[in-house]
Amino acid sequence: MDELLLAHPTLGKIQTPAYVLDEKALLHNLRILRSVADASGCRILLAQKAFSMFAVYPLIAQYLSGTTASGLYEAKLGKEEFGGEVHTFCPAYKDSEFDEIAEISDHIVFNSFAQLRKFRSRCTGKSIGIRINPECSTQDEPIYDPCAEGSRLGVRLADFDEAEFDGVDGIHFHTLCEQGFEPLEKTVNAVEEKFGKYLRKCRWVNFGGGHHITKPGYDTGGLIKLIQQFSEKYGVQVYLEPGEAVVLNAGWLVTEVMEIVHNGMDIAILDASAACHMPDVLEMPYRPPLYMSGQPGEETHTYRLSSRTCLAGDIIGDYSFDDPLNEGDRLCFEDMALYTMVKNNTFNGMPLPDIGILHENGEYELVKRFGYSDFKERLS
Repeated sequence: MDELLLAHPTLGKIQTPAYVLDEKALLHNLRILRSVADASGCRILLAQKAFSMFAVYPLIAQYLSGTTASGLYEAKLGKEEFGGEVHTFCPAYKDSEFDEIAEISDHIVFNSFAQLRKFRSRCTGKSIGIRINPECSTQDEPIYDPCAEGSRLGVRLADFDEAEFDGVDGIHFHTLCEQGFEPLEKTVNAVEEKFGKYLRKCRWVNFGGGHHITKPGYDTGGLIKLIQQFSEKYGVQVYLEPGEAVVLNAGWLVTEVMEIVHNGMDIAILDASAACHMPDVLEMPYRPPLYMSGQPGEETHTYRLSSRTCLAGDIIGDYSFDDPLNEGDRLCFEDMALYTMVKNNTFNGMPLPDIGILHENGEYELVKRFGYSDFKERLS
């Protein structure tokens, strides 16, 4: 993390908890993505399900071609605040929402041929696609594996309706989660082997998301070559729709130590919550990176970091520090731009964190502050 976050006097005094977007790191990622798009000829879209901080959509729109949506609200947000192309995929569309989705979206992807038959006549002037399941698992976590046994996502080859596919513009597959180039290459090979004759009928193919393109060590050269060869072979426009790669390592959750308690070990109670402010910590689960800390026992002082909610399991993880923690100390969790603001909640009446931007010039901008009304208006 940039030393500026702790050294800048404004950041040291911001109200916590707060999500802070690092504009410099965001731009670093966007330039990598733009270079891949320019070199390969693909179009890259922001997956809003991972990151929907529309205050920076005008900046991101300078580098990416548009947005992807999982339903009506994300489609509307992308259309209103980002511009460019709007691609929408939903496992099942609500009849009452579909006409508005069709009006907003440029591409509409269906999860089944039954959904395609139901809504096809209402997609006049839109590019339509079908999501496939290549049945090629490349990860070990079933919750994130669309190719796992019993998956509801995508059409398997055995269920593919060739007659209904006539007139469909594209094929969409999404099988990756925080993965490098090699799993994508394996997946593309499986798609070609099983669905090759249908690819030749397409105008576009969407490789989905989960691409860790901006992670150090990612084989961008291999990705560019794969896209070029695929596009030339099938005569299609290739799309990628990363979410995490856009804001990888580009945000923090700044929190404050409220109290230290002891029960067999030192436990720090923070004003941030795993359950409310970074739910993937409990869902995945995982231990988020924390600036200037180590593994338990690695440094002199080890603490369990927990929250002020009443959920006993609202624990972020165990960390060690050179110096003891004290009430009022600031801690900065890293890589907190993705799957945080889009998934947070007000369980236990917890306030939502501020949203701010650390600009390239070092200035901090408070973008949004939430209050009691945001909690109350979600209820009745």
